[in-house]
Amino acid sequence: MSTGIRKPARKIDLRRYPGFVHLAVFCMIILYAPLLIVAVYSFNASTSITLWGGFSLQWYEEVFFGLESAKFKDAAWNSFTIAISAAVVSTCFATSAALGMLRAGEFRGRPVSFALINLPLMVPEIVTAVATLIFFNWINFERGIGTILVAHIVFCIPFAYLPIAARLEGISGIYEQAALDLYATRWEAFRLVLLPLMAPGVLSGFLLAFIISLDDFIITNFVKGAGVETLPTAIFGAVKQGIKPNIMAISTLLLVLSFIFVTLSWLIGRMGTDSGRAAD
Repeated sequence: MSTGIRKPARKIDLRRYPGFVHLAVFCMIILYAPLLIVAVYSFNASTSITLWGGFSLQWYEEVFFGLESAKFKDAAWNSFTIAISAAVVSTCFATSAALGMLRAGEFRGRPVSFALINLPLMVPEIVTAVATLIFFNWINFERGIGTILVAHIVFCIPFAYLPIAARLEGISGIYEQAALDLYATRWEAFRLVLLPLMAPGVLSGFLLAFIISLDDFIITNFVKGAGVETLPTAIFGAVKQGIKPNIMAISTLLLVLSFIFVTLSWLIGRMGTDSGRAAD
């Protein structure tokens, strides 16, 4: 006789499937072995990029004080300025989009709006770069820092939107309703109640947008003007003349920075999710 109690679904342990561990290890090696090699040889005392000559920090010194240091410093300044600006603006747009999609209720065109927000994630980046370049030429927008910034803002919006929307979905509407019942205006309910609850998701989205903008090469290379360089394009230009150990040092610094920001974004997003569950 059935008791009407449904048993919880049994969790599937993928590690028990034949070949799963070997396939996972193979994928990890393919993905991360080249990065590890670049990081190790950035400490190579030899000028060779294949023969180990002992441990040295001379190539990192070359990055900051060498003959090409001025070029890379200017490129780094451009990269960080654009990345911070693009992350701030795209996070504001993403926050507004998340509020409209998840707090405005059902409205005509909601599925289309959701698809448009996430479209840059699905379209190949090279297609986005070519389309953006054609658009700037069509409106006679002179290429330079401004074109890179506009392109990065548009491209980073969906990346910032994902953690913000995920955080907002986990926040019950009763908090805002309680604030409105206590005679708060909608702006006060958002600023004093909803925004602090959304803060982990907003910060996570900002960090993710920042690192996406900082590391972007394809779109930047298409829309940048003559004489304007960011770190990825400066590295690409230097590699065309031959791979040097100082390029490995710059790449390692970018890799470490990317790892830190992606990890922070994940940790902040997870902390926000855990706190939201505890509050509920």
